[in-house]
Amino acid sequence: MDLATIIGLALASILIIAAIVMGGAPAIFVNVPSLLMVVGGGCIGAPMIAYPMGHIKNLVKIMMNAIVVKSYDNNETIKFIVELAQKARKESLLALENVEIENEFLKKGITLAVDGTEPATIRAVLAAEMTYIKKRHEDGMAILNYITDMAPAYGMIGTLVGLVNMLANLSDPSAIGPAMAVAILTTLYGALVANVVTAPFSKKLEWYDGRETMQMEIIIEGITSILEGEHPAIAEQKLMSFLPASERSQGG
Repeated sequence: MDLATIIGLALASILIIAAIVMGGAPAIFVNVPSLLMVVGGGCIGAPMIAYPMGHIKNLVKIMMNAIVVKSYDNNETIKFIVELAQKARKESLLALENVEIENEFLKKGITLAVDGTEPATIRAVLAAEMTYIKKRHEDGMAILNYITDMAPAYGMIGTLVGLVNMLANLSDPSAIGPAMAVAILTTLYGALVANVVTAPFSKKLEWYDGRETMQMEIIIEGITSILEGEHPAIAEQKLMSFLPASERSQGG
């Protein structure tokens, strides 16, 4: 569970709501036509036009990935790989077959190694798997980035609709207010959706993608070191080079 995402979303929402309430008339910020325009059109309709239905169904799951995340403690990953290297050096590569490995990517690489697969083939298989995982992540971020663009755009459409209605009813003062509300609030709703939800969520997913990519690169290099029979201490130093100095000092 990523508390930073939850706390940040809650804090941004509370501060915006507090500012609205302090203005003295929060009810005027609720406008159903504006919500329909931005949420229905920009957040649902436009993405359904741009992406396949199967991809749209995963939208909630994609956003949850920014909240409920795997652990990407690369120091722990390096420590575990070094332990595998020590075991393989003291016993044999086949001894790794009985080791319980939770990380599926690492488990796949070790299984291939134990089965006697050539190191170049293992690297190719794992690199292809990494490319597929990154592509899946990029597809998820792409739909959030698309909504980030479309929500304000549909807010602008709503603004134009409101202005047209207002200009068409200048002779009726009672119609000017509701038309102006649609014109302004759709822009506000679009900006809120894009800047409070979808853009920050996409950025968080991009950060996690980078951490997972680094972890997979460490794993590929670590398995190669095991297969080449490198001393575990040398392998550890090589893998630590993937990490920033601050993290490296914690793990090394």
